[in-house]
Amino acid sequence: MLKGIFGGASHWSPLFLRLAVGAVFFAHGAQKLFGMFGGSGLNGFAGTMGRMGLKPALAWAILVALVEFLGGIALVFGFLTRLWALLLGIVMVVAILGVHLSGGFFSFEFPLVLLAGCLSLLLSGGGRAAVKEC
Repeated sequence: MLKGIFGGASHWSPLFLRLAVGAVFFAHGAQKLFGMFGGSGLNGFAGTMGRMGLKPALAWAILVALVEFLGGIALVFGFLTRLWALLLGIVMVVAILGVHLSGGFFSFEFPLVLLAGCLSLLLSGGGRAAVKEC
């Protein structure tokens, strides 16, 4: 019964995933870049990267923060969805393996869900209402 109601609308599902995942990455990128939403800003994030042993810390911090911030915006609008989903997925794999995995499941469940969203968008593309697909 539900398939008859919603089956023809599946092409809209990437839109909702893009909006949710994109908004989360945008907010986290804004925290890292600008210190918005209670974030530590670029210098604080670079310090975290340095303590993790990533050198040069500031360069890695800028790269990750820009991928999250710009990638989040791009996902919301559906601009090159597959490319940004791939880049954001790579960031999540590194975050899970390099930071969260040692803390147990509840430490990496959130990045895991974001990774799953990125993988889904990588496979499906942006769907309806996407600005530009690659």
